[in-house]
Amino acid sequence: MTPVTCRVTIRGVIRSFKHKGLEKYFSTGSKAGISAEHASKLRLILGRLHAATEPRDMNLPGLMLHELKGSRAGTWSARVSGNWRVTFRFDGPDAIDVDYEDYH
Repeated sequence: MTPVTCRVTIRGVIRSFKHKGLEKYFSTGSKAGISAEHASKLRLILGRLHAATEPRDMNLPGLMLHELKGSRAGTWSARVSGNWRVTFRFDGPDAIDVDYEDYH
């Protein structure tokens, strides 16, 4: 009998969106539901988030990643521009409730 080596890679995905325009941009590239000037930054954030398995995977220079407080504890925020943020939570290795918002 020949020994077999098996490798398992756990990879997260974006499982759910709150913002329909952001979901459409992610799945089709349509900028109809987002600010076109944010498109390139959103592409970077969503690409990274789709591959992330935990919040620290999103800790890139310029994103100002931080966990929200109070009633939004457990939700993470990544800076897009000005007051605009992509917010999200993790359920295991998957990102959920991904939103595009100005919560300030």
